[in-house]
Amino acid sequence: MSSCCTPDGSCGTGTTTVTAVADSTATAYRVSGMSCGHCRTAITASVGALEGVLSVDVDVDGGLVTVTTAGAPDDAAIGAAIDDAGYELTGRA
Repeated sequence: MSSCCTPDGSCGTGTTTVTAVADSTATAYRVSGMSCGHCRTAITASVGALEGVLSVDVDVDGGLVTVTTAGAPDDAAIGAAIDDAGYELTGRA
């Protein structure tokens, strides 16, 4: 017999609610200094932590980072997050 209680003691039904964002924007940025999987991981974590960012796709070989946001992207915040990760945003693609 299964229980609906979660490990933290709260009750749940095991269902997940998914909210669709109709107003999303994908923006590609040129980024220099990327050379490996670690670069991909660092940029994904840094940019992905920003409010409003839905997904981050890093093309190391192409030098591109595509950021999908809910609404218009905050270029300054994305640039700062890329800089904080140790790379340089050189402009939109």
